[in-house]
Amino acid sequence: MIYKTADKPEIRVKEKVAVVLLSYNSRAYIEQFIPYVLKSTYKDFKLILVDNASTDDTLGFMQRNYPQIDILNIEVNKGFTNGFVESLPCIKAEYYALVTSDVEVAPDWLEPMVEAMDADRNLAACQPKIKAFKDRDSFEYAGATGGFMDKWGYMFCRGRIFDSVEKDKGQYDEPMDIFWASGAVFLLRADVYHEVGGFDNDYFAHMEEIDLCWKIHRAAYNIKVIPASEVFHVGGSVILYGSSEKTYRNYRNNLILLTKHLPTFRLIWMLPWRLILDFVSAMQALLGGRKKECAAIFKAHRDYFASWGKWLGKRSEVLQRVPYRKIKGIYNRSIIWQYFLRGKKTFSNLPGKLSKGE
Repeated sequence: MIYKTADKPEIRVKEKVAVVLLSYNSRAYIEQFIPYVLKSTYKDFKLILVDNASTDDTLGFMQRNYPQIDILNIEVNKGFTNGFVESLPCIKAEYYALVTSDVEVAPDWLEPMVEAMDADRNLAACQPKIKAFKDRDSFEYAGATGGFMDKWGYMFCRGRIFDSVEKDKGQYDEPMDIFWASGAVFLLRADVYHEVGGFDNDYFAHMEEIDLCWKIHRAAYNIKVIPASEVFHVGGSVILYGSSEKTYRNYRNNLILLTKHLPTFRLIWMLPWRLILDFVSAMQALLGGRKKECAAIFKAHRDYFASWGKWLGKRSEVLQRVPYRKIKGIYNRSIIWQYFLRGKKTFSNLPGKLSKGE
């Protein structure tokens, strides 16, 4: 059945897990990857497709081939993040398994994550091991085996630091507390999602999951990677890796993220330094002949400051809802220094410690 989110329908899922598959003009991926979801060995789930105002044959294909699957149709595309912002309030379930359309899941992808969540009520979200669809021995850029943040607010993963992606040799097979779970696919307690305020659509796409995870930490819940669960991600289907739009979203959204969440004193001294580091990156891009990348960084700064009051307002909202607390998964050194100046290209070679929270 097709529901329109504008009508604010209510889909009550009697199964433990609502697998919420987000799609935008993804008919080819839907045809390729939905069979893998339906063959999951864990059976206590209901699959719901969220169609983010597709203009291709996604709806027709689903009605012809999978009439038993409920569809939430968003009539106007307001960004990747908005797909979940509009759809999740309509879905009543214990757990949300959020999945993008370009993910191939292993048959037993759900069991280890559900077992981990069932065993620990304080565990609010977890992600699987994410490997590259086209290079299945390697981790995938967007998530690998869990996300972290350094002391300057730069994001990296266990298995991927900047553009250095590791081969999966079993080196990160143990579960671990992480700072953020990848938006490509992760399992989430529905009540916690709504408790902390859900996704922020002002990100449009990119880092919205990190914002959500930061709010989850602030509310005193934990997030983990469960590598016994495994999926394969095509990647770059929303915003192409290496594109100027990716650069723009990366720089702009990172500044929004820090403005919303950092303690006041830390934000006051960190923000000027981050702007300087961003300027250095822009100059390196320009000198390297990457003019579009340079322009994207300056555009990101322009748009960030143009809405400065808005971000401060959102900061106030976050503080009122979930006061700041020390959180897990913050690397106590500079990942830029370690990577570019000391040549530490892998997570296992990084010196220093990760914060363990309160």
